Amino acid sequence: MPNRLAHETSPYLLQHADNPVDWWPWSEEAFEEARRSGKPVLLSVGYSSCHWCHVMAHESFEDQVTADYLNEHFVSVKVDREERPDVDAVYMEAVQAATGQGGWPMTVFLTPDAEPFYFGTYFPPQPRSGMPSFREVLEGVRAAWADRRDEVAEVAQKIVRDLAGREIEYGAAEAPGEEEQARALLGLTREYDAQRGGFGGAPKFPPSMVLEFLLRHSARTGAEGALQMAQDTCERMARGGIYDQLGGGFARYSVDREWIVPHFEKMLYDNALLCRVYAHLWRATGAELARRIALETADFMVRELRTVEGGFASALDADSDDGTGRHVEGAYYVWTPAQLAEVLGAEDAGLAAHYFGVTVEGTFEEGASVLQLPQHEGVFDAEKVDSIKARLLAARGGRPTPGRDDKVVAAWNGLAIAALAETGAYCERPDLVDAALAAADLLVRVHLDDRAHLARTSKDGQVGANAGVLEDYADVAEGFLALASVTGEGVWLEFAGLLLDHVLTRFVDAESGALYDTASDAEQLIRRPQDPTDNAVPSGWSAAAGALLGYAAHTGSEPHRAAAERALGVVKALGPRVPRFIGWGLAVAEALLDGPREVAVVGPSLGDPATTVLHRTALLGTAPGAVVAAGVADSDELPLLAGRILVGGEPTAYVCRNFTCDAPTTDPERLRVALGG
Repeated sequence: MPNRLAHETSPYLLQHADNPVDWWPWSEEAFEEARRSGKPVLLSVGYSSCHWCHVMAHESFEDQVTADYLNEHFVSVKVDREERPDVDAVYMEAVQAATGQGGWPMTVFLTPDAEPFYFGTYFPPQPRSGMPSFREVLEGVRAAWADRRDEVAEVAQKIVRDLAGREIEYGAAEAPGEEEQARALLGLTREYDAQRGGFGGAPKFPPSMVLEFLLRHSARTGAEGALQMAQDTCERMARGGIYDQLGGGFARYSVDREWIVPHFEKMLYDNALLCRVYAHLWRATGAELARRIALETADFMVRELRTVEGGFASALDADSDDGTGRHVEGAYYVWTPAQLAEVLGAEDAGLAAHYFGVTVEGTFEEGASVLQLPQHEGVFDAEKVDSIKARLLAARGGRPTPGRDDKVVAAWNGLAIAALAETGAYCERPDLVDAALAAADLLVRVHLDDRAHLARTSKDGQVGANAGVLEDYADVAEGFLALASVTGEGVWLEFAGLLLDHVLTRFVDAESGALYDTASDAEQLIRRPQDPTDNAVPSGWSAAAGALLGYAAHTGSEPHRAAAERALGVVKALGPRVPRFIGWGLAVAEALLDGPREVAVVGPSLGDPATTVLHRTALLGTAPGAVVAAGVADSDELPLLAGRILVGGEPTAYVCRNFTCDAPTTDPERLRVALGG
């Protein structure tokens, strides 16, 4: 019999709908049941492409004996962290405070008032490596709840009080200046892995937001070291196993320092952020590798993550069937020399093994290798390599494919919209811009209600029940602003404004300018989450600062600019100390220090060839955070077009910043120089 999760829309929750555990979704009814029955709550948080979530599910939640014990002594609540990032954030903060570490699956025991009192992540079915078994944990918690409930309640209340006291040190409500940005760059230089690219040791995550900061800082200041760090890191990642050398797109992270062996799940947000980074790197340097990776990553998103409704699915699993019925991590992606020979024949297999770094010993497990692109002496026949790649990709297509999490997350789709719109415009690929427009249309039709409140998720065209959080409003606004610059359609600026009005009224602390991750009218948890640090994605805080600043540049709105500047106070406080964890905030600060510049391009029509050249030149400018408006002369489509006329009847560009405008120009080369192109 399916449990209560059978009616949910989350693919992760649906994976658990046939468990013998009597799961509840996160709901007031679950906690009412805990109060009625006098049982503690087991809160289990994960996501659909999480490898160890699958392992714990198979070992424990699919086990009838374990399920019977859970059903007798606990009210079990299952949460998809991607649907409820607020619930995840609040309890992850408690886990990290109590244990010094966190991760998924996250296992937390709560009182019926949702107060946490015992924490963990993955628990094995048998004691292992110093970890207690899951059954031992359950028995220990049940005994404490039965015999020492007052003590448990006291611990839970203390934890909640401690969390309430962890309000962030907001610092001065003013943006960082030259000194703080320079100190942040120095901090990154100290942590940079000069031999392998990236920052820190293993596991190594793609530092997409830090790379954006480095590119913007280099564009603004001419700092060659910043550009070199970005360029070398991007090349090492693109040549490593973390990048899918056949199908494009990036895995979540590398388990080693050399970018060779990935954790194979592919997330929409990583690929959206990295697609944009590589497009910006190509814009800055003209490096052909950067252009290729940007386009291949964009094509991967459209080909493998696009949903029937036009949005983008959240993720592809790390695991898949290895052909024997076993679900194995990386099975879809890795190759042995024998498998190469079977597809390519002996001669081409030898070439492929050399080209992609496939060895007899293997770089992964059981003699298999992850395809890389090592540096080689000599020249390869490009046609031969393309033929090999095409044949391997076709053969791989016959393998069992990894599962796909089909839910559409608003924030991550906003990131994808920005990446696809810009990459399509830079590389003259209108199909990519069309894909961005289709995703934006889905968000407007399905995720926005008549009050412009944004829903977090949808699936199969049906809106989910969970309210959007700050990152949703901010990242979708960012995507819409990119569309406005690329398409010249004012409706996207209007929609961005509606979303950012909610940021100003429902997410900002009126007194300090600090931002909260949830709206003032959202469900009240044990604490209102508030995290300004950038992790896998830009924090809602720094994403909001960027979107507010961009909108202000488009419209001249002082309230939006002032809110962005106040929000960047946290970057002034954290940037010099922990630059790796506030990369997007640092990138936004670079835009503020540069203006940002406001560019208006007017012509007889947007389809006019000379206007198109001027518009694309403006988009290819490297000035940090520059906004572009393009349209017919003196149009009311976008605010920056008002009063702009053709000079000598020719398409004309106007560049302004800090209330001062350059002389208008009809010359694409002069515009390129003015925007650092």
